[in-house]
This record gives sequence, structure tokens and C-alpha cells, in this order.
Amino acid sequence: MTPAAAPAGKLSESQAAREITRLSAAIEHHNHRYHVLDQPEIPDAEYDQLFRRLVELEEAFPHLRNPASPTQRVGAPPAQTFASVRHTIPMLSLGNAMSAAEFQEFDERVRRGLKTTNAVEYIVEPKLDGLAVELVYVDGALTIASTRGDGTTGENVTANVKTIRSVPLELRRQRGAPIPARLEVRGEVIFPRAAFERLNRDRAKRDEPPFANPRNAAAGSLRQLDSRITAQRPLDIFCHSSGQIEGAAFASHWDFLAALRGWGLKINPLNRRCTGADEVVSYHTEISQRRESLPYEVDGIVAKVNSIDLQRRLGEVSRSPRWAIAFKFKAQQARTRVRNILASVGRTGALTPVAELEPVPVGGVTVSNASLHNMDEVERKDVRIGDMVIIERAGDVIPYVVGVVTGERTGRERKFRMPATCPVCGSKVLREEGEAAYRCIGMSCPAKLRETVRHFASKYALDIDGLGDKLVAQLIDSGLVKTIADLYDLTKEQLTDLERMADKSAQNIVDAIAGSKRTTLARFINGLGIPQVGEHMAAVLAEQFGSIDALQSATEEELLAVRDIGPETAREIRAFFDQKDNRTVIARLTRAGIRPTVERRTRGDKLAGKTFVLTGALSMPRDEVVRLIEAQGGKITGSVSKKTDYVVVGDEPGSKFDKAKQLGVRTLDERGLRALVGD
Repeated sequence: MTPAAAPAGKLSESQAAREITRLSAAIEHHNHRYHVLDQPEIPDAEYDQLFRRLVELEEAFPHLRNPASPTQRVGAPPAQTFASVRHTIPMLSLGNAMSAAEFQEFDERVRRGLKTTNAVEYIVEPKLDGLAVELVYVDGALTIASTRGDGTTGENVTANVKTIRSVPLELRRQRGAPIPARLEVRGEVIFPRAAFERLNRDRAKRDEPPFANPRNAAAGSLRQLDSRITAQRPLDIFCHSSGQIEGAAFASHWDFLAALRGWGLKINPLNRRCTGADEVVSYHTEISQRRESLPYEVDGIVAKVNSIDLQRRLGEVSRSPRWAIAFKFKAQQARTRVRNILASVGRTGALTPVAELEPVPVGGVTVSNASLHNMDEVERKDVRIGDMVIIERAGDVIPYVVGVVTGERTGRERKFRMPATCPVCGSKVLREEGEAAYRCIGMSCPAKLRETVRHFASKYALDIDGLGDKLVAQLIDSGLVKTIADLYDLTKEQLTDLERMADKSAQNIVDAIAGSKRTTLARFINGLGIPQVGEHMAAVLAEQFGSIDALQSATEEELLAVRDIGPETAREIRAFFDQKDNRTVIARLTRAGIRPTVERRTRGDKLAGKTFVLTGALSMPRDEVVRLIEAQGGKITGSVSKKTDYVVVGDEPGSKFDKAKQLGVRTLDERGLRALVGD
């Protein structure tokens, strides 16, 4: 028996160290050949034999195990949570070009910015539909891997990224390109199509819900707290750009990509140099024609100015570089028939009409449901049950109904009507005046229970410290909490039975819940989640009625007599308290010992006397927008009139926006509102 094949226990430490070094180098070499270059040199069985031998030696000599060993890819014990990682240089988003004409406009902007009429050289590559990450190598060793996050701060997913075989744990040395002291490289983690189909087949066999698309599968796999699960998923990566680099400099992006390849990092073999806009458009056409045959999902191409010096001269605007753009493919469409339209209840209680479709493939994914967003959209497009419709995947991900093929109507089609009661809990459904959304007003509706509990425990309501989203989910999933009143029945013993809940943490939660019984009436009313009642209105009601019992008993006429309350708000408040389940929950909260007090508020005066109306989806919680306005003396109302000073407009605004334009009332986005209050 040769020394290399000798049992691990019979080797000296120096012999084991030499063999561990040799095996590690050989395994990483074959990883690179197989996962990066797609040029394997040995059969899988021989590779497995090398790997098992390395495991055997490291178990016999654990102190010789290197953190960069190939065996460290297989996953670490579960983490409690993902730590935050701040990117040294922000990971910017890209602007979009949706047509050849729009890319030509981008090219013209680039040449104007450079004050040249000459053709610009671009590096083009397929735009992968995956999850953006940043890898940080210090002196050649992978030290941190993080997600893009909000562009400034991401999540530390180092243990998970180490399981990806195409990610080198240590950079390969090459002639003429010394390894930088620090290399931050950005890339896209993807889930190959064939592996995605196998994964969904396996999940179906285990009665688990399938992933909607490869991008979701990649994101879900990379964000597992248990990296051993990630290690079972065949993720891949393509590197495409840089963050901070110390100890190396490049004249062009093409040179940088060549260096990455030499260091053992995987780059896309379809990357190409193009001179001028016409060559980029031709490349876009070529990849578009090949997209279905590629082993991964793409939704366009990315074009970057090649010269690093020219990139610096062009700079960036807002959160996007002026020297790069995503040139998207045209969305893929298909025709199918609407089998039915059902109301789906979301986490906030909003009812969304969803079209059930005859399954149809759209861009490699079978689509059987499509959101119709809201009743305004259903009526605008006149979508009916039984209609033949055109389906499109927005951004090649979310399916939606583009329009109806009215020429194929038979007369048997039926219009959809939003139900008067919640299909989940049977509570009354109301539509806010001027808004597109219909909402369930039941406090204990299972469909929105997480959001109800989260809001009840939030900072501007009962302010229960430690009752975060994950714990709320555990409490509901375990059946311990079916209404917000159940929070006050929780015991330390019940909490310690939950996953990753220590005695001290459990006691802190119990104490925080008990402490929340000492609250103000305004906070308590706000926490109930009454439609049209946010932080400001809750304070108004608290000052006017003085107790929850008096508020519950108030008639619509008494509510209308209160300042700032209009007919719609009065109707919704009365409907909320008329709901038997809601009264039952409030009674239980009172019996649990909640005895709220009334307090007076102080205000600023920057918006004194100004009246605001909110419409559409805002980026921050609506209550926070209300608080921002009211903190400076402004007033929120539910409807637009000539007396309204400003309408704050979010995404997909309702009829309030149209009425504001009709009446000539000034409109603001969130940035304009902040400028107005000087925040």
C-alpha cells in the first residue's frame, strides 16, 4: 500500500499535511475545470474518491483543516439570522432600454457626455435573471459574500455562497496579474433551468409548493439559514463587475473580465465587445433568438462602456451609472381562456381579483393564474369569466392580463362582482371612498392575521418590543395566536417551546406584552387597525370620546360631529364596531387588563391649516406619512375637494388623483412631501 493510500491513522502529521495540500489543490482544479470551464478531466467517481479521502484525512487531523478546504463547501450548522453587510461601494441598479430606439438614445447620451461623435466600444453580456451578490476576497481568500440588499446594505450569506462549486474559495494565481490585496467582485447567482425543473418535480413528490421560477428558486436557496440545504441546490454564478479593488488596476472592463477568468472566477462565455450602437442591437437580437436554448433564464442584455476612464468621466445619476444600461427583451405573451375570477385576500385584508386560467406556457413557465390587481382594472379592461385573453409576464416574471380578445366572445361570458363578505372569514368587505381596494374589516381574518398582529405590536400602536415578524409568524403557525387578544394569554413555557427561543428571550416577550397594557387610548385605537383610522385619527377619536366603550357606542351622527371625520370615515368606523368578532376581541383585550389613558399631543406648525389627502401605494407605511404631516400641524381627510391643499400620490393612485387634477388641487410625491416639511 502506498503512503497516499495508507489509512489516515497510520500517517504522520507531516505526511497527512502534504496529502491534504495535494488533495485540496487537485479537487479545486477539477472544480474549476467542471463548474467554471465546463471541461471535466476525470469521471465523477474518481472525483468522489478524491473528496472522500480528503474528508477522511481532515477528520483524523482536524487541526490541519484549512478554512478554504473544498470540504467546507458542504454547509455549516444553521444560523440564527443573516447579519448585515455594508457594501464599500454601492451596488447600483441599471436604467432600462425597452427597444432599439431607446438604446440608440442611451448611446447618444453617452457620446454627448463624452463630447464625441465616434462610435463607443461596449462590453455586452446576457442579463441573467438571478440574485445579485458581492464576493470579497482579501489576499486571495473569500472572506465575505453578501446579497445586494438595498444597494447599500445586504445580508451576509458567506456560508451559503461557499457551497456553490463555481465560486473559488481562494483565487488562482496567474502570470502578469498578481492577486489584489482586496477584490470585491459582483455577480449573479442563478438556478439552471434543468436543475430547476428537477427541483420542482421533487417538491411535487413531497407535496411541497413549487417555486414560481428559477430566480425565486435561486433567491430561496441562497437565503436559507441552514447552508446545508443550500449545498443540496445546484446553484451557479457568473461574475460581471467590480466593487473596490486594492492592488490592481485595469484600463478596460474587458481586461478586468479577463483577470477574473484567470483568477478562477466564472464569467459568461457569451460576453462580447461591440463597437457602436448597431453592433449592440445586433447582439441583442442574437441573444433574444437564443434565449430559449440557453441553460439559464435571461431577460435582456447589459451593455457597459468598456473604457474605465470613460466610465469615470460619465459618472452616475441618482442610483444608476450613466455608462451602463439593461437592454430588455420584449415581454413574452400567450393566449388562453379565463376559467373563473376569484377574490384573493392579501396580508393587509385587501381583496384582489385573480383570474384562474387554462394553463398556458409563457416564456418557459406554465401560467395558470394572473392577478387582475383591482376592480378598476377589471372594469377598465372589461375582463369577464369565459373570456379569451392575452397573458404577458411582466419582466418575464409576474403574469398579468394584457387585454381581452373581444372578437371571440360568445355571449356566455359573465362579469365579475367583488363579494360583499370576505371569502376567508365571512366578515364584511368595504371599499374606501376614492380608492381601488376592497378590504376585509375582520380583525381575526386568518388571511391578514400576521399583518393585524404586526400592526398591533408596532411602534406607533402597542409598541411590544421583541414581537418581530418571524416570531409573529411562529405564534400564528403554531396556533398559539388566532386573534390579537391571544397575545395576552401567552406563557413563558409556551414561548420556550418555539424554535430558537431561550428562557430569557421568552421572559422578555412575556414582560413586554404585559407592559403594553399600560398604553394610551390613541395607541390602542390605532392598534385595532380600523379602516380609515391611522395615528392622527386615532388621537382625534381618543380626545373626543375618552374611552373605547364610548367610541364603540358612538353613532354615525356622533362620529360625523367630530372634526376631520367625513361620512365615509364615519361609516367605516361604525361598520368595524358592528362586526361581532371585532367587539369580542376588544372585550377580551379589556378583560386582559388593557386600561388605556388619554394624552394630549403637541405639534409643529410648518403645515398648520393645510389639508392633505393620500392616494395610491406609498413606499412607507401610510401611518408614518400621516404622522409626518400631523407632526407639523397638517390635517388628513378622506376625500378631495376644492378645500384640499395637497394630494400625496403613490403608485397606482385611485380616483382621488383624477379628482385632484380635475379640481386643480396640487399633487405631491413622497419626495415633494418631505421637501415641504423640511424632513
